[in-house]
Amino acid sequence: MKNPTYFEKAQAVWDELSALLDKGRRVGARGLTAEELARLDRLYRLTTIHLAQVRLRTTNQALIERLNRLVARAHSFIYVAPRQNPLSRAAHFYAVGFARTVARTWRYHLAAFVLFAAGALAAYWGTLNDTLTAYALLGDDIRLPGASVEQLESVLRSNREWDGAEKFQFASFLLTHNTKVGFTAFALGVFCGIPTVFLMLINGGLLGAFAAVHHTHGVSTEMWAWILVHGITELTAIMLCGGAGFMLGMAVLRPRHATRAQSLVVAGREAFRIVLGVVPMFVLAGIIESYVRQSHLPVTGRLIFAASTAIFWAAYFRMGAYLEARDREECAELTPRDL
Repeated sequence: MKNPTYFEKAQAVWDELSALLDKGRRVGARGLTAEELARLDRLYRLTTIHLAQVRLRTTNQALIERLNRLVARAHSFIYVAPRQNPLSRAAHFYAVGFARTVARTWRYHLAAFVLFAAGALAAYWGTLNDTLTAYALLGDDIRLPGASVEQLESVLRSNREWDGAEKFQFASFLLTHNTKVGFTAFALGVFCGIPTVFLMLINGGLLGAFAAVHHTHGVSTEMWAWILVHGITELTAIMLCGGAGFMLGMAVLRPRHATRAQSLVVAGREAFRIVLGVVPMFVLAGIIESYVRQSHLPVTGRLIFAASTAIFWAAYFRMGAYLEARDREECAELTPRDL
């Protein structure tokens, strides 16, 4: 114990956490302010780090037991007591927790995006140079290189006269389909991530071939207005599911200091939070695709709407990255160097 400065800072964290837990026991979780609850969560995270450090670098059993009891109290208060109010827990997760989980696991989602983009670019280039690429990817879709401009435009403008019941039914179908695609990309990641790689490439390839067909016929602007109005949300959700799948795959390939089963359990918890987070995104994408895309909104309006969704999701996930970075900086300030 050679660094009193560290322990003075750490002791302040432990004392503050203990005081907040004492207050929470008296007044309940609802009796704490939003700032106190957020502070308690940060102090809990810091104390768990301190406990891990103390276990590795000291033999002071009294201190280890004290911190273990404090962490257990905090864990019970945060993760057990709030279960009495599941709506509040869910609201907090979707408001903050989901974005922070994405920020913590950004490398996996970046890998999914790179693969999706690679598939899209390869299919786009391949379709421009050989129309058989589009036929191979798009199958019997009417939107193929042999279609006329009128046929392509008619599909983009079709079904705008649907009534509310038809749009609701279509939105339900889209939710089921998109969720199936996303969850498949996640679940198959357990097979070393290989199926997820192919799913990201294929989904990107479908978009690339689709875009190339419309580009060669001179209807790119309307096509992008048709795709992006819902695609920003939908494709982001699919790539996040792909990232969650890669988390499972990496846990199998590189379990590090744990067994594969243990590593998979740890990665699975974090990946499952991603999957829970994307469910509302799929719901929103289905609603947008059914009610906004299948509307008489002009091309300019559709592009503005798409840009708005892009700004919203960028701001949301940037907020999560900021909160994660803030906590890492605070943890770094309390890192012991001379235990």
